[in-house]
Amino acid sequence: MTSDIPADWDPRDSAVLKDQIAAYDGLRRRCPVARSDYLQWSVFKHEDVLSVLHHPERFSNAVSTHASIPNGMDPPEHTAWRALIEPYFADSLLVSFEPVAADIAAELVLGLPVDGELEWMGEFADECAVRLLCAYMGWSEELHEPLRLWARRNQAATLAGDRSEMAAIAFEFDAHIRAQLALRREQPGHPADLTGRLMGEAVEGRALTEEEMVSILRNWSVGELSTLSASLGILVEYLARRPELQQQLRTDAGLLPAAIDEILRIHPPLVANRRVARQGACLGGREIEAGGRVTLMWASANRDEAVFGDPDQLRLDRNPADNLLYGAGVHVCPGAGLSRLQLRVVMRAVLRGTRRVAMSPAREPVKARYPASGFTCLPLHVERRAERVYSRSTTAVC
Repeated sequence: MTSDIPADWDPRDSAVLKDQIAAYDGLRRRCPVARSDYLQWSVFKHEDVLSVLHHPERFSNAVSTHASIPNGMDPPEHTAWRALIEPYFADSLLVSFEPVAADIAAELVLGLPVDGELEWMGEFADECAVRLLCAYMGWSEELHEPLRLWARRNQAATLAGDRSEMAAIAFEFDAHIRAQLALRREQPGHPADLTGRLMGEAVEGRALTEEEMVSILRNWSVGELSTLSASLGILVEYLARRPELQQQLRTDAGLLPAAIDEILRIHPPLVANRRVARQGACLGGREIEAGGRVTLMWASANRDEAVFGDPDQLRLDRNPADNLLYGAGVHVCPGAGLSRLQLRVVMRAVLRGTRRVAMSPAREPVKARYPASGFTCLPLHVERRAERVYSRSTTAVC
């Protein structure tokens, strides 16, 4: 039994939480598949994580008692749902959404200090994530403030490990989604936004139930709010500490896509993901019993020296296939294209709209703790280009 095996580490130990990435780096080198009472089996090496990702017949995604479509499903059930969802992130939709995202980014950048300090996470990143999500889903601006408050409460409850509060908050988010569905039912033919379009879908010859629609929309939106905000914090903090790279990307925006993926490889916005062993398996020399819980440590695998050499070296010429930022295998993130577009558009607007972004000389950032990544507080000093005007069609500046 797993419970009889001595623990190799404690994910909630203060030394681990003080610097999660350094702790994971150390475990990858000395104990690449480690057991803990909290997570059972944690997998730290790139090779072992890929082995799990490419064998869903051995490692199941059905890890929760709550419906999770399609994340919490395995093939063949997963296949039909994935086919339904992928068109919602088609290139044609992303192309039409880019100018909308550019307008949102431009407006928020114009609200930055001309020469002063701000707390980036609360005053920019969280706000940006909420606005982009609502715009893509076709949700009203009236939801901006409720979702901002919800995201803060959800983060606090998650960090505190307060399961009763987390359940209440999850119920509250589902209520927002149900309200959006009800609003569209009152309108003949449903609005032509993505939420209305989903209401007209069918799977295996039948209409979707409300619970299924809520599950899909929850998966799209909850993860998007947290990871997009975390990513914007990680990217800006990295560039604020490296003015030469910041200026290089300001001058040559064509480097942004590769730079964004590489920075988020070095400091991942998502720490881990879960699986359950369908059958007995051997990973990294450790025997995992059927039913054993397995945690894939993205924040370690994407820094594996066997694949990336010096994990902290930023290189823009890496093989994109090695980067597990959006996963791999049948469960690779369907919204990867949308995420990349949003990060590119926002970071381009930030760099073009500023002369300098630097760390605050007065306050230190506060790192997020497991299961979150990035920063909960990121004080910055910003010098904005007050004279610049943004173009909706190109995000160019005049």
